[in-house]
Amino acid sequence: MDLRDQLKNLFPEHEEQDFKMPEEQFKQKEPLVCKFEKKGRNGKPVTIVEGWEGSEEELKNISKKIKTTLGIGGSEKDGTIIIQGDNRDKIMDILKEMGFRTKRVGG
Repeated sequence: MDLRDQLKNLFPEHEEQDFKMPEEQFKQKEPLVCKFEKKGRNGKPVTIVEGWEGSEEELKNISKKIKTTLGIGGSEKDGTIIIQGDNRDKIMDILKEMGFRTKRVGG
């Protein structure tokens, strides 16, 4: 007797339903790349998230989520998110919670 049979015995009126996970509208083919950079920014550190393959609107929503969660500034354009400071680990955690694969580049 497997678990389903046991549950049917406990709840005879219950009708079994097929549960399907909703399909994502968009799937990222490659992982998002998080890297740290100082060059060309007057020595100020920034974290760059590259590799976005979706729309600019979705990119802005992700950027806003990261910036409000961490309480720091940044910008987004051309498939790239730029966040002030070296926050790669925190940003990668936020992106993983949102369901994205990430890849850390550099030290």
